[in-house]
Parts: sequence; C-alpha cells; structure tokens
Amino acid sequence: MAKFDLQEGNYTVTGARVGIVAARFNQQISDRLLAGAMETLEENGVKEQDITVVRVPGAFEIPLTTHRLATTRRPDAIITLGAVIRGETPHFDYVAGECARGITRVALDLNLPVIFGILTTDNLDHALARAGGTAGNKGSQAALAALEMIVLFRQLSQS
Repeated sequence: MAKFDLQEGNYTVTGARVGIVAARFNQQISDRLLAGAMETLEENGVKEQDITVVRVPGAFEIPLTTHRLATTRRPDAIITLGAVIRGETPHFDYVAGECARGITRVALDLNLPVIFGILTTDNLDHALARAGGTAGNKGSQAALAALEMIVLFRQLSQS
C-alpha cells in the first residue's frame, strides 16, 4: 500500500473563535438551531466569550453579514443558520439559491470555513424535525463541522 499524508480534522480544538450568523425569519426554527450550535461549541471547549452571534432579518442577508463578520472579527470559522421553507411561489428558489451561492463565495474569497447550516425544506414539519426533532439538530451538526474544519485548516497551515 502506498504511503500518503492524510490530513483529517477532529473536534478537539483550543482557542477557537467562532462566528454565528443566524436569521430571525422562521425564528422558531433558527432559535433551535442556534441553541444546538451553542451547546455543541461549549461542550467541545469553545468559550462563550469566543463566540460572536449576529442575528439578521432573513437568509438573504446572511452572506453579506457573514462577509462583514469575517473581515472585522476574524473568526476561525463561521456557522450560518436559518430556515427557508418552500411556499407557493418561486421565492424559495431565489432566496435559498442566492443564500447558498453567497455563503460559498464568502468561504472561497476569504479562505475561511463557512458552514452552511441553512435548512431548505418543503414544509415546517421537515424543518422542525431537523431543528432538534426526529432528524437531530442541524445546528449542532454545523458546529461540529466548524470545529473539524478549524482543526483541519490549522493542520494544513503547519504542513
């Protein structure tokens, strides 16, 4: 078997600064996602004073705010949280698509782990299931992804 250099993150991180940008629209969902993310970060050693939470009106405002947070506070990773629930108009497609595109652009332009914790669901029941219900808490999962990416980026910086 060939030898290769395997780089892989884990959740063991010290001194991490994490930003969270969370939408207020569909607040009953985003509040649950935020609680899951905060709990997971703190359980894994991120100090409360090293977490910056910014609330924005809706998912469409998340990418710009993520960019501003990244350039002013310089966190090690940013978690984006919210819920875009399909309705009867094409509004869902525009908001969800532009939100995803904007978040990706921030991550690539700034070389920063930006975790997509935006739920894009067909209905409220699906969103509730993913915000601490039967499908777990995607905010918590986003926090774990952020921690893993912080560790991985630190490893890659040392390589």
